[in-house]
Amino acid sequence: MESLVNNFVVFIARMHAYILTLNDSDQKNLTDKQLHFLVIGILGMALILIIYPLFKMLSKNHVLVIAFLYVFTLILGMTFAIGIGQMISGEGTMKLGDVVFGITGFLLMFAIFAVVREVVLAIYNIVIAGRKKRKRK
Repeated sequence: MESLVNNFVVFIARMHAYILTLNDSDQKNLTDKQLHFLVIGILGMALILIIYPLFKMLSKNHVLVIAFLYVFTLILGMTFAIGIGQMISGEGTMKLGDVVFGITGFLLMFAIFAVVREVVLAIYNIVIAGRKKRKRK
């Protein structure tokens, strides 16, 4: 896991260095902070343009999917943050297995929740439908 994080950090550092070389000409005098402002701003807006239509479509009947995606993203970030924190503090090691098992735990528990939720909703709808039929008679 440590090598995965190191490789990611090296990749980001190389991308950062490449973007800085784009600013080397005399006509462009942007600071590192201004480049971060532009690159992250553009990246964020590109993601909004992709994700917003998807979430708008899903929000009509699939709010649980949006909630799942949001929580999954948080869990993924928190799992990596815990691993990085353990590595930095020396109170543990960062292992891919820890991340995989943590995420698998969330996915399994969410699957159980989704099944139980569907069963409860089905029973509720059957009961409500039965009451409506009795009232019509």
